[in-house]
Amino acid sequence: MTCLFCDLAAGRQPAHRVWDSSQTVAFLDSRPVFKGHVLVVPRVHVQTLLELPTDLMVPLMATVQKVAAALAAAVGAEGTFVAMNNVVSQSVPHLHVHVVPRRRKDGLRGFFWPRTRYDDDAEAAAVALEIKRALGAGS
Repeated sequence: MTCLFCDLAAGRQPAHRVWDSSQTVAFLDSRPVFKGHVLVVPRVHVQTLLELPTDLMVPLMATVQKVAAALAAAVGAEGTFVAMNNVVSQSVPHLHVHVVPRRRKDGLRGFFWPRTRYDDDAEAAAVALEIKRALGAGS
């Protein structure tokens, strides 16, 4: 079975990475709710939070915390929305945590997430670079 997020984590598929460690990877969502929307995934393949080994919970959530802290500054947001689907609405069957930049009156209501696109690859790369810088990951 091929897993898109396993391929992204292994570098077999392109992604705008903002974080890369031995246990977690974070990259821009290709269909962001708002520009700067990041997905944080464990490197090992697990489908849901219930399958995540206990020893990976802290590294995963520590990465989510780092990304959430950096994201607001990187894209000029007022805060973040952090969410995780398990099976239902999980478009890729690999555990992933959404870290979405938020602004007051941004139009996001409930869980109906209108999607947008980056204007081009250069714009996505520029947003990813700003998040990397905010995370202290360099270029």
